[in-house]
Amino acid sequence: MRIYVDFDDVICETAKALSVIANRLFGVDVPFERIRHFDLRKSFGLDAAQYDRLMKAAHEPEAILAYEEIPGASCALRKWKAAGHEVEVVTGRPFSTCSASLEWLASHGLGDLPVVHVDKYGREPEPLPGEGRSLTLEEFSRLRYDFAVEDSPAALEHLAKMDGCRVAVFSRPWNVNVPLTCPQFTRADGWGEVAFALAGCQGEGR
Repeated sequence: MRIYVDFDDVICETAKALSVIANRLFGVDVPFERIRHFDLRKSFGLDAAQYDRLMKAAHEPEAILAYEEIPGASCALRKWKAAGHEVEVVTGRPFSTCSASLEWLASHGLGDLPVVHVDKYGREPEPLPGEGRSLTLEEFSRLRYDFAVEDSPAALEHLAKMDGCRVAVFSRPWNVNVPLTCPQFTRADGWGEVAFALAGCQGEGR
């Protein structure tokens, strides 16, 4: 099976780190459990300039490398690779974070996983001449996956259009009230339930 796994808040605890960074930069006190909007401008009450500053700080290599792993993630992904699945990390991080993202994966025993950067949220800056870039959403729409693990409500909208792809919606405070209207979606409270969902797909012959 070809498997899509989101990076932030699926493999690593990005929002928890961003809560700490926002408190340090702006005195915002919104713990992880109270982050009710995927759009952090709403959750943290930031203006455009503050949000840009937060994102810049969050994407610095030292910040990325300090993000904690979500329990069970690396173990599950290694098992999937060992079982012969084609696993790809599909992230909305800007392409400029590629080196730090690969280094984080390597430090958690996942150095053999490819990272696919997609401009999921229209935030990718124009690349300088000769530099790499993220895939556009149009380019991403040409890819096909059998199974995906994602937390972002906006990204789920794109996955809903991907024929034949079962999706484990990784439960986070900002998606708990999002209705799962697509029959191929199932909610997963942690990596144990994600693994169970994948096993169910295999049992269906996918």
